[in-house]
Amino acid sequence: MASVINNGIPLVNGMLCAWADVVILIGGVPVTGIVGVEYGDEQEVVNKYGAGRHPVGRAKGRITPTGKLILYQEEVQALQAQAPNGRLQDLPPFDVIVQYLPDSGLIVTDKIRNCQFSGNSRKWKEGDTGQEVELPLVPSHIDWGGPKA
Repeated sequence: MASVINNGIPLVNGMLCAWADVVILIGGVPVTGIVGVEYGDEQEVVNKYGAGRHPVGRAKGRITPTGKLILYQEEVQALQAQAPNGRLQDLPPFDVIVQYLPDSGLIVTDKIRNCQFSGNSRKWKEGDTGQEVELPLVPSHIDWGGPKA
């Protein structure tokens, strides 16, 4: 039985999107050794003043995108193998595609454009059974997708 939430989009069996419904592609290749992704953008929005004490309007400035991938070390090593000298920062710009494929069938695709890695490091400690590597991204912009049935 489908339920309806406030925005009017029906949910199939009341299921919401989960991590298992997220597919991430780096440079067009699906990545399975990924444990996290973060991305967003901020835009400067300022009040503009004229006569009186209150703003008479607003203006928008730069949009600053950010991103981060969290990958298993083995996935990072596979990426490093593609770099001419093993440095992730020297890879040419690439897109990161994040697709949400929930049971509802309403696919949403966000595109993090023209990414480059700005860092690469490892942090090991006693008792670790694997390595999750946080890789900061420097994107040019983000194409925010909407639901596509």
